[in-house]
Amino acid sequence: MLIVLGVIVVSVAVAIGISMFSDSSVSTNRDAVISDLVNLAGRAQQFYHRPASMGGGGYSFDLLTAGSISLLTANATNANGSYFIETPGSGSGPNAVVVIKGVGTETIAGLPVAAHVFVYPDRDSVAMLN
Repeated sequence: MLIVLGVIVVSVAVAIGISMFSDSSVSTNRDAVISDLVNLAGRAQQFYHRPASMGGGGYSFDLLTAGSISLLTANATNANGSYFIETPGSGSGPNAVVVIKGVGTETIAGLPVAAHVFVYPDRDSVAMLN
């Protein structure tokens, strides 16, 4: 009887440990994706403020389109996930915005960890998708 009870206790402990490890992996990946997105947001803001004659946007996000993530980073994929411009840049001035999306390597209920960052000339805002 004690052996059966011991096997049950060990099985429950292993199941809880696996669950905790999985949760930790997802949380770590989510934090890494957000960190990368904040870094890309900073680069997008630098691009916005850099004069066009120096390879920047000249106070506009208009050049940041769906295929132009290479203007912000040499490698849009890393160990944390993949990054791309979800919504092309629009206009200039304080309401100019570009949206960058990050898709992580870990999954939650079959869906990858994902977040996006709204980048404005003077601020950014990160939102988790899952």
